[in-house]
Amino acid sequence: MNGSKLSLVLTLFSATLTGQALALDVEPFAMPKVSVEAGFQDFYAQVARNIYVSGQPDESALALAKANGVSRVINLRTHQEMDNRMVVPFDEAAAVASLGLEYVHIPLGGPDTPYSEESLATFAEAVASSDGPVLLHCTVAWRASHLWAAYLVAHQGYSVANAVEVGKRMNMGGFPFAEFLGRSVNLDVK
Repeated sequence: MNGSKLSLVLTLFSATLTGQALALDVEPFAMPKVSVEAGFQDFYAQVARNIYVSGQPDESALALAKANGVSRVINLRTHQEMDNRMVVPFDEAAAVASLGLEYVHIPLGGPDTPYSEESLATFAEAVASSDGPVLLHCTVAWRASHLWAAYLVAHQGYSVANAVEVGKRMNMGGFPFAEFLGRSVNLDVK
């Protein structure tokens, strides 16, 4: 048995003995599976076996996400958006909790919540520590598409060109992709 196989076997054995879960499988699809789903504002896609990206879910969409196995909801909308009942007519954190799901709020886009490498790292940790599938959302999946594409570059080894291609199949356009990576990139790659 070579060293890498032995290491994997020991890791699995150790995880079994300690009861620790292994990291969530987030092998990305080459292209997202975009579909129309009731209750999600404008956009819904499965981007990996255990990752979904969407626009704002309503309460019925959150219940559907749970029925589909989602265990953690990651929301990128700002506090101002989430606190405005004209914009989001229910308390999402409370609705998620009432379904027995975990809620992670990474507010992005406001003056006090810039797009940054730190927010990408927070997202990556939220994915890595999840016990099951994840739903990532913002208003119409614009911020979420950018964050997912940046995650593909920083954590899945995608080239910028390939990640941008995936993002553009979602709801990505313009900025803030580069800000998540902390460097300049060309979004008009061929």
